[in-house]
Amino acid sequence: MVDISHKKISLRTAKAVSVIFCTEASIEQIKNNTLPKGELFGVARAAAFLGAKATPQLLPHCHPITIDGLNIEFEYLAAEKHQELFGEGIASRTGIVIKGEAKSIGRTGIEMELLTAVSVAALEIYDMLKPIDKQLEIGHIRLLEKTGGKSDRAKFTQRSNTCAVLVCSDSTANNERIDTSGKLIQDMLEKANATIVDYKIVADDIAAIQQQILDWVKADIHFIFTTGGTGLSSRDNTVEAVKALIDVEAIGIAEVMRQYGQIRTPLAMMSRGVAGAIAQTMVVTLPGSAKGAKESLEAILPAIFHAREMLENKGH
Repeated sequence: MVDISHKKISLRTAKAVSVIFCTEASIEQIKNNTLPKGELFGVARAAAFLGAKATPQLLPHCHPITIDGLNIEFEYLAAEKHQELFGEGIASRTGIVIKGEAKSIGRTGIEMELLTAVSVAALEIYDMLKPIDKQLEIGHIRLLEKTGGKSDRAKFTQRSNTCAVLVCSDSTANNERIDTSGKLIQDMLEKANATIVDYKIVADDIAAIQQQILDWVKADIHFIFTTGGTGLSSRDNTVEAVKALIDVEAIGIAEVMRQYGQIRTPLAMMSRGVAGAIAQTMVVTLPGSAKGAKESLEAILPAIFHAREMLENKGH
């Protein structure tokens, strides 16, 4: 199965629809509750619930998820009401429209569970009508809407923000260690549609770090990402250097990075990372290890880019 452990937990929703075409005579029997197999919609709704819950057993690549809300409604097909959904071809047809809405808080979406639900509901109706109707037809199964995940986060990458990466490390500055975290940060930012305008390596020295950050702020670079110097050793100075410069601290950014990292390694709690704005530039301090930097960026990308719009007073 596809690895989704890097994905963030968020609210995900979906809406879907299907339709089963049947004869007018079948519709009359449904309304009069005279079907040979009994009441229709209660059984079909229960079948939809079971279908949604069984999705991971039916579709090999679907991860088991929590279904936090699932609603299935039935409507008699009417041209004036459903033409927008199904087109003009339904004007002369009769049938039952199955609409579903679902919610889940997790790392992956709920659209497949909902599509399975409306499909199984249609199959259940087919089974209950087949003794009296030989013209049954299932169709128009489709997703109407989904929120959460990539589709929602895409809005944060529509604008290409300028970024600079600062590696704060004595050993790297002295050519005793090859930088990996800074290069990884650049790659992740570029994949999020950011433009890397500068990349520097400095010793873990407060004055050197501050001077480089201030130069970039003066150049109005939108985001500065540092790597290294967030630990507890006597030469971990990046946090002190940045804290002394920032005008407004963004406490939530650092909290999210630590929270995201903590469920992956117990060492994340040792990070003293900080984030905040200097003028209209957002500065984020990331751990020095490539793994720590990667996980911290995963936690905040691409939503972090919205900070620039807020700093430009363009609202929330």
